[in-house]
Amino acid sequence: FLIRCGITGFAVLLASQIIPGIEITGVASGIAAVVILAFLNSIIRPVLYLLSAPFIFVTLGLFMVLINGFLLYLVSILVKGFIVAGFWPAVGGALIISLVSGVLNLWISEQGRIEIVTHPSSGRKIRHIN
Repeated sequence: FLIRCGITGFAVLLASQIIPGIEITGVASGIAAVVILAFLNSIIRPVLYLLSAPFIFVTLGLFMVLINGFLLYLVSILVKGFIVAGFWPAVGGALIISLVSGVLNLWISEQGRIEIVTHPSSGRKIRHIN
C-alpha cells in the first residue's frame, strides 16, 4: 500500500505539473490528496467499475477514465489545497495518473519477481531474480 501511495503521489505531482487546472498548494494537501485518492481507488473505484460495467463494455473501457476523473475531482472537493478546476482537467489528470501509475506499478512488480527454476540435468532448484 505504501509503495502504491508513493507511485500515486508521483503520478499526481506529475499531473499537477502537466495539466493546467490541477494545482497542489502545499505539501500537506498533496499528501492528503494522495492518501485519499489511494483509499478511494482501492475501496470505491472497484464498486463503481462493477456498477458501471455495461457502460465500460459499450465504451470499450473509456468510461473508466470518466470514473477516475470523477474520483480525482471528488478528492479536490475533500482536500483543501488540492484544486481540480473542472471536468477536462479531471479527465486529463486521470489519464496521466492512470498511465504513470500503471507503468510504474508494472515496472515495480517486474523488478521484484523471483523465480524458482529446477535445473534439467541435476534437479537442483535455482533461484532466478529478475
